[in-house]
Amino acid sequence: MDLQLILALIAGIATIVVIVLATRLDAFIALLLASVVTGIVAGQDLLSIVESITTGFGDTLASIGIVIGLGVGIGKILEVSGAADSLARAFLRAFGKGREPWAMGTVGSLVSIPVFCDSGYVIMNPLARSIARVKKGGYVTLALALGCGMTLTHHMVPPTPGPLAATGILGADIGSVILAGLVFTVILLPVVVVYARWIGPKLEPVLNAAVKHDVYTELAATSASASGTTSAAATDGTTATEGPSASGGVGAGSADVETETSKKPGAFLGFLPLIVPLLLIVANTVGTAIDKDAQGELAGDAYEPSTWVAPLAFLGNPVIALIIGLVLAVYTLLPRLTPRNTVQGWLADGAASAGLILLITGAGGSFGLVLRESGVGDALAEAIASISLPALLVPFLIASLVRLAQGSGTVAMITAASVTAPLIAPLGLDPLVAVMACTAGSMVFSYFNDSYFWVVTRFAGLDGIHAIKGWSGITTAVWLGSLPLLFVLDLVV
Repeated sequence: MDLQLILALIAGIATIVVIVLATRLDAFIALLLASVVTGIVAGQDLLSIVESITTGFGDTLASIGIVIGLGVGIGKILEVSGAADSLARAFLRAFGKGREPWAMGTVGSLVSIPVFCDSGYVIMNPLARSIARVKKGGYVTLALALGCGMTLTHHMVPPTPGPLAATGILGADIGSVILAGLVFTVILLPVVVVYARWIGPKLEPVLNAAVKHDVYTELAATSASASGTTSAAATDGTTATEGPSASGGVGAGSADVETETSKKPGAFLGFLPLIVPLLLIVANTVGTAIDKDAQGELAGDAYEPSTWVAPLAFLGNPVIALIIGLVLAVYTLLPRLTPRNTVQGWLADGAASAGLILLITGAGGSFGLVLRESGVGDALAEAIASISLPALLVPFLIASLVRLAQGSGTVAMITAASVTAPLIAPLGLDPLVAVMACTAGSMVFSYFNDSYFWVVTRFAGLDGIHAIKGWSGITTAVWLGSLPLLFVLDLVV
């Protein structure tokens, strides 16, 4: 084991954490500087460090950049059209009375695939408030189930940017990651509901007085809920105006909500831009796997799709599939007379929200290539082999530590994927397992340094230690629940 190379890795990760926590610079600069520090400490030639940074950045965005841009575009249209709200209400009707926590967790996990957690929670929270008002209780349970349902798919199902970036950096098949992420979500959703049902009644008596008034006072529902929504989002720095205008029902009384709902696309139309791209991508993955199995040894590096698979490979390419999804969203969810400039403005807003994530993703690719070409990856592989640590725990633990240190799940996933990329071949780690380990590890103990912590706890009316018990506890529960699933996945693939 080369101590210098291990020190180079430690120096690189420490650079990311220190810069994000203690300076005015963001994660994009942190990852680039970490690449430089790692290369220098490892003894890599200075000019080759620069080449690794630029090459890694370009290669990563070449495979994943377009997909992220299209994904956020679909999410924006779902948001502004009100289709996300229609989907939520359809799920509530489908689950029936008494199963509201299950419905809210499912709604959250579905909406959070194309829509960022923060915006999605702002859009869907009024639905939780309306249900609690009718039931005259149980708001904390519903708020936590909704928030953590969103966490599951936000962390594990592409085209959400974090898992998408990890997929690109580690070279995994996106269709397989979608399938694995959906399976993990379905299995972990009961953990979300059970924890929310257990802790919710304990925290209901300590609900913030202002939020309790907004949720349970019928006459004040319209004005107070709108005020509470705006102030909660503003406290955390999220765009308060985006949620209400997008949902068309934030802070509205029940009558207003019903009026708005009648003007929104139905649940079936709202589901189309989500399900069609996912089905195309999964069909490509399944068809290719069957074709490779049929070709046997011929389906190696020189694999050529059979005639029947070629159309699936084209339509199921993530770029083509998401283009189809975006076109469906624009032409089925928006009113026919919506001005062209308005639609283009919404899509531009979506692209702007993805800008920093694209830069961070590319910088993660830079960091990964520096780790490979400097020899740090090989040194880490030797170190792991010498202590008999299961290979899948490396990305899982790195993602967990980075998440605890700086708060961002996306940065934690990208950092863990970058460190893990050089280990795939030496340790025989399957790329799919590596991606899921990165995504699962990044869910741990959401607390004060995580922006989403403030969104959920402010809207849920939880303060101080009660916020820790509710939100930090439920995210840690799903983090622990994902660990045995990772070992099972490692045995299966």
